[in-house]
Amino acid sequence: MPQPSARDPRRRLPAIHRLLAEPPLPELAAAIGRSVVTRAAREELDARRGAREGVPVPLPDLAAAVARRAQALDRPSLVRVINATGVVLHTNLGRAPLSRAAIAAVAQAAAGYTNLELDLATGERGSRHSHAAPLLRRLCGAEAAMVVNNNAAAVLLVLAALAAGREVVISRGELVEIGGSFRVPDVMAQSGAHLREVGTTNRTHAGDYRAAIGGETGALLRVHPSNYRVQGFTAAVGTEELAAIAHGAGLPLLYDLGSGTLEEIAGEPTVASAVAAGADIVTFSGDKLLGGPQAGVICGRADLVARCRHHPLARALRPDKMTLAGLEATLRAYGEPGRARTEIPALVMLGRTGDELAAAAEALAAGIRARCGDRLAVELADDVSRAGGGSLPVVDLPTRVVRLRVAGEAQSAQGLAAALRTGEPPVLARVQDAALVLDPRTLLDGEDGEVVAAVAAALETLDRGPA
Repeated sequence: MPQPSARDPRRRLPAIHRLLAEPPLPELAAAIGRSVVTRAAREELDARRGAREGVPVPLPDLAAAVARRAQALDRPSLVRVINATGVVLHTNLGRAPLSRAAIAAVAQAAAGYTNLELDLATGERGSRHSHAAPLLRRLCGAEAAMVVNNNAAAVLLVLAALAAGREVVISRGELVEIGGSFRVPDVMAQSGAHLREVGTTNRTHAGDYRAAIGGETGALLRVHPSNYRVQGFTAAVGTEELAAIAHGAGLPLLYDLGSGTLEEIAGEPTVASAVAAGADIVTFSGDKLLGGPQAGVICGRADLVARCRHHPLARALRPDKMTLAGLEATLRAYGEPGRARTEIPALVMLGRTGDELAAAAEALAAGIRARCGDRLAVELADDVSRAGGGSLPVVDLPTRVVRLRVAGEAQSAQGLAAALRTGEPPVLARVQDAALVLDPRTLLDGEDGEVVAAVAAALETLDRGPA
């Protein structure tokens, strides 16, 4: 095998033990582990040996490159990010941030043992479904309730437990697809239930449902169009009338509310109103308009919820102790009028007033101007925020934003957005009309100062150019 010549750049690379002794690598090894730093050093040397051409690399520069690589290897995949997009329930960013009470409850549950499946009064085995159920029954006005790991799971379980092998009647206008290619017909197929479409995309009448009901019918299903609206020449059957049709035929009415909400928000139907209108089972998400952790809730008639709870799929779809702790703490905020809107971050963000947003945008702009000087053109503008997460699709949330442009640089908005996104901590913004847009609606308390520092750091990254 040919050996590198004396003039080969690969000869100029140090032995790994020599490299590992170069500052700051010994200190870094003590902090994050010698094996991580050694792996980074080997990867860095291998990358440089693979180069066909090269120039001598000073040992301090090589050690600095190894340190950066080691820190990247040690960095967790799931990290905190700052949401300056103005999308409150941003699916890609984990949807609703938790309230302080929910965070504390999750931390307490995670830190030690819990009575997850233990009845403390009797010392016998209990059920994890007993923890959030009393609150859900009271808040939803339902006979019974249970929690699974998300709303898609709730719909799947309900259909499998109550209608497997039978037809489920649904309006064509409600065969929704939400983010991640989740489609109601696909979920129905996986559950073992058979789809029976009625009506047309824009108009479905009571007679359409009645005509479809037969010996093979297992249930009627209503799906709230969380992420779209059909407008114009339309017709739909209300929940109360649809419940009467189902009950007249001895069938249950299942209602997937999607986002779900326990309080009136922009005209959205509440869970309690759906139950009161006659829906036998209502399913909804815990991490959207409810403002809690990712979860799916099934509430309604006690006998039907019991069938769901005892179905084999229930074990595969069950929530863990931290989900239940966070959800229960979130639900407690709904126990007193007005409390949820002051404690649950998603509801606080959705309810921010124009004056509050204007003041927040002005303060953010002033901080950026003071820190970044002439490098940026900073202006304030009116804009629109979004609820996100498939919620309130046609609701515009007026906001006041900060728009940034880097002076004299082509493609500067995209470059600045990338530098912010890859910074520490990452800051997510949006690019619009060749400007970087920061929306204060979705900033949590104290994050405005971090955004100012992040913008300054992003400009330094742009100045350095590619690593």
